[in-house]
Amino acid sequence: MYLFSCRAGISGHERPQSMSRTLQATWRASTIVALVLALGGCDSTMPSGSSDLSADMGWSRFRGPNGSGVAVAVALPTRFGPGENESWSTRLPPGHSSPVVAAGRIFLTAVEEGTLYTYALDQASGKVLWRQPAPRPREEPLSALNNPASPTPATDGNGVYVFFGDFGLIAYEADGRERWQMPLGPFDNAYGMAASPVVVDGQVIQVCDQKTGAFMISVGAQDGEVRWRADRPGSSTGHSTPIVFRPASGEVQLLIPGSLRLSAFAAATGEPRWWVSGLAFEMKAVPVLSADSATVYINGTSATAFEDSYDRSVPAYDEVAASDADGDGIFQLDEIPDELARRWIRLIDLDSDGALNRQEWEWYRSARASRGGINAFKTGGNGDMTASSFLWNHDRSVPQLPSALLYEGVIHMVDDGGIVTLLDPDSGEVLDRGRLYEAVESYFASPIAGDGKVFMVSEACKVVVLRPGPTLDILAVNDLDDICFATPAIDEDHIYVRTRSALHAFAFSAPDQSS
Repeated sequence: MYLFSCRAGISGHERPQSMSRTLQATWRASTIVALVLALGGCDSTMPSGSSDLSADMGWSRFRGPNGSGVAVAVALPTRFGPGENESWSTRLPPGHSSPVVAAGRIFLTAVEEGTLYTYALDQASGKVLWRQPAPRPREEPLSALNNPASPTPATDGNGVYVFFGDFGLIAYEADGRERWQMPLGPFDNAYGMAASPVVVDGQVIQVCDQKTGAFMISVGAQDGEVRWRADRPGSSTGHSTPIVFRPASGEVQLLIPGSLRLSAFAAATGEPRWWVSGLAFEMKAVPVLSADSATVYINGTSATAFEDSYDRSVPAYDEVAASDADGDGIFQLDEIPDELARRWIRLIDLDSDGALNRQEWEWYRSARASRGGINAFKTGGNGDMTASSFLWNHDRSVPQLPSALLYEGVIHMVDDGGIVTLLDPDSGEVLDRGRLYEAVESYFASPIAGDGKVFMVSEACKVVVLRPGPTLDILAVNDLDDICFATPAIDEDHIYVRTRSALHAFAFSAPDQSS
């Protein structure tokens, strides 16, 4: 992962208003070289032990380089929309997956008339190069805010790897030929599946958290053979996508949030290494590492935070066992001695039988007691590292869905209702907080950044552009007049925004094209 503590000095370097395609290509190459040279004097940290710089630097997975949301970019536009700084716009079927970019192609998934598809688009023109249907042996229940094409593809430049909750994993060559299939499931997640695959050292890693039988699996990217499969006991609900932790010495590890805790697993074997507790009971965000990988930040709001009239204390099962009128050891729905537990039944009924047993009641107690918020922990160790690794917690206006963004020495968060909080990553101190008054609405996409700009996208497709830093400074609010759940992608001088009906490419002084 790359995080930069200084700007390259060319964020205002705009592309000339009129330019041939050949000159555009030359301009792009020269500005990227200028950026790399400028970064030579910055405080930047590359991932230790990384052998594939293109995979680490490119927008090849959900939320870009190691899930950070931070891109190496130049001259990204501040103001854009239909007909303004728009390179192209390609109509697509709906899907919540985010675009990923590699080797001149953009990959994403969609669902049309009940069929699941993987799409490849030409990065320069937006032309659809191919689309491949996926098997769909079932249609699992979903939250109204979810979509059968929610997980984002991952790519290593040679292949693209997709996950559908209604089938499993599929790998394609870059030209669309199917490489392998790995059926998985069926799954039982209260909201439906949404975690995205990642590619780590030739493996495709997929996390499958669900009410019972949660697991993660590693599949060879080239041959589709299972390398390992590991249980994730206790991770009963969640949608978080892993990031990679590469210590200065030692094995590569996967950092994966789950119910109530963040765990580190050996990437080569799936064996647990260390963990920290204190998370919310249902996790959706992606962890973020500091530039030196010494600290990990993870946000997630407990549902209790939205239930102001309820405290976090719930009596033990034995203290309320008298509510079990027939004495069978199970609380039927009308016997459950807690109003909120009845409302949360879909989340806490782990075996989906419509009632609560002792284990499920105790799980509910843990869920209610969870604090959530955004936590900072030191990375590394062995076993339970909570006490020695905890650094700070902040629990006000913390998003449940959008991940935090660490950029230019500040943590940027936008909560589910459009409140932005800026935090000092060392202390957790609030630097500034405020509403995005021109875009006070729901937020599902995670913030991203590049070229000295932070981008936040609302459900109603208001793309807010902020100046990074310790004060809330709105540069522009761009209205794309659609619905948006997907996190945008950045590549060089373009930002790609997926809406319900199209994928848009924006860049400075882009030629007028549409499809």
